[in-house]
Amino acid sequence: MTVRRLSDNIVNQIAAGEVIERPASVVRELLDNAIDAGSTRIEVVTSNGGKSLVLITDNGAGMSHDDLQLAVERHCTSKLIDDLSAINSLGFRGEALPSIGSVARLSMRSRLRGQETGWEIRVEGGQIFPPKPAALTEGTVVEVADLFYATPARLKFLKTDRAEANSITDVVKRTILGHPHIHFSVSGNDRQSSEYPALIGEDASTKRMAQVLGEEFIENGLLIDAEREGVLLKGVSSLPTYNRGNALHQFFYVNGRSIKDKQITGAIRGAYMDFLSRYRHPVCCLFLEIDPALVDVNVHPAKSEVRFRDSGLVRGLIVGALREAIASAGHRSSNEGGRDMLGAFQLQDTSVQSSVQTGHSSNPSRYQGGGIQNHNWQQSPFRPVQDVSSNSPSGFGESPQQGFDVTAAPSADIREAGDVHYQQALPLGAARAQLHENYIITQTDDGLVIVDQHAAHERLVYEKMKAQMARDGINGQMLLIPDIVELPEEDVNRLLDHADGLQKFGLSIESFGPGAVAVRETPAILGEIDSHALLQDLVDEIGEWGSSDLVSEKVDYVAATMSCHGSIRSGRRLKPQEMDQLLRDMEATPNSGQCNHGRPTYVELKLKDIERLFGRS
Repeated sequence: MTVRRLSDNIVNQIAAGEVIERPASVVRELLDNAIDAGSTRIEVVTSNGGKSLVLITDNGAGMSHDDLQLAVERHCTSKLIDDLSAINSLGFRGEALPSIGSVARLSMRSRLRGQETGWEIRVEGGQIFPPKPAALTEGTVVEVADLFYATPARLKFLKTDRAEANSITDVVKRTILGHPHIHFSVSGNDRQSSEYPALIGEDASTKRMAQVLGEEFIENGLLIDAEREGVLLKGVSSLPTYNRGNALHQFFYVNGRSIKDKQITGAIRGAYMDFLSRYRHPVCCLFLEIDPALVDVNVHPAKSEVRFRDSGLVRGLIVGALREAIASAGHRSSNEGGRDMLGAFQLQDTSVQSSVQTGHSSNPSRYQGGGIQNHNWQQSPFRPVQDVSSNSPSGFGESPQQGFDVTAAPSADIREAGDVHYQQALPLGAARAQLHENYIITQTDDGLVIVDQHAAHERLVYEKMKAQMARDGINGQMLLIPDIVELPEEDVNRLLDHADGLQKFGLSIESFGPGAVAVRETPAILGEIDSHALLQDLVDEIGEWGSSDLVSEKVDYVAATMSCHGSIRSGRRLKPQEMDQLLRDMEATPNSGQCNHGRPTYVELKLKDIERLFGRS
């Protein structure tokens, strides 16, 4: 076959297939150009998800007559000379504008700073029209209309207007977060108008996060500020209990460039491995500053991926900084639970309240004269807990649980035995009651705390297992009579393939004929456990890792699975001393604010919030 040179228009359309995937790609490229031009104010207008119109206006340096002509030609740029290792701008390839012009109707008006006249140039379906004078203040206005009209096949692959508008919103949001010193205005017939004023000062980045991601993110965030071998990492990452079902709420920047990189995502996931299940993701906004010579941004035409010369250094910095921040948070937990609970109270139907106040109710026997009928409340199983300083009977109605005479837990942290006031001054307070055999109610000096006993103890056991393993390994507890666990043959084979690795955790298993496993030892730290349930969960974990992975590479997952089976179960009634001991252990254990799956182990309500519910404030 004869080799032929492709026409410039076809070359541009092929390039557009890589650079301009959808309307959001157009917005990103134009925003990059506006920022590189030194703009302090940028306006974004879209219509019909960007298919009909994308309009970007900036007050940057602008372009001259000659600059406009070159800007719409391939590989013409003002941001790069001859060194790809010294890229300090967001754009540099010189492909975006000619690519857009080859598949849409492109119009650019610009006035160079200091010049009296502006100029306009148009490109439609690859055809370039000569520049002509235009009235314009300093800056540039870029209008992209009828995207992909010149390539109808591409147009058919776009999603609905709403989906494309959402994709544009994500691009704009990432740009706004990365440049707090710029004023952004976003509007159009496919969205609500929004203004993001420019911010200055050392806390400008944090304030911009609050603008875009909400104050709740900052309240539940951990400040990140780390450095290793000249590489800087700053930003905010959420507490493990403040998480989402996908990674769309993770924002990462390299030298101001927003990127989506699997390596970075994996590092963030690795840092939270101890605290979140594989289906939950932290929220974060992180900024990496690195020598441009140590990072390659010319990996993909979309410029959303990068390659680091020393990827191990970057990963280690991210994982180390995040883990250190999480550890420094101690037992701190997200405040989402308390807010949700307050919201649930406030959204309750007010008919019951009004019936009490007026004396009307569907159950007249319960109310009399606008108040609760005076019956023998002392015989009620729901009567309130008595004052611990009183000699009167305890407030627990069920006889199997002992009276709640609060005493100090056998812990070195308690200085004075039975000093309730001292316990209330501690972060998690003094235990007052247990509800539904799972939730411990505690009183603090300024509110109350509700603790999930199973989730809390699961974290305590997990941390203890990790510490013991790091120190001298986990001891096994020999069973007098081995547990015989029947499982499908393929599951038995998976377990036996990893028997040596499980032995390090104090779990000794061996084959017991086809379709069965004999459990000889279990981790001593877990006490009595359900061997069948434990092995079934381990089989599920190993099945997901794949047969090539060793258990030793998944130490945290194995420890987390075992600790879940060795923790206090829901439905177990605790003695007062056990409750207080659990609270004191939580206060002394890092990361006790969340269980191994990222759920909070406790929620807190401040007294002022409770009083607000009753109209006392």
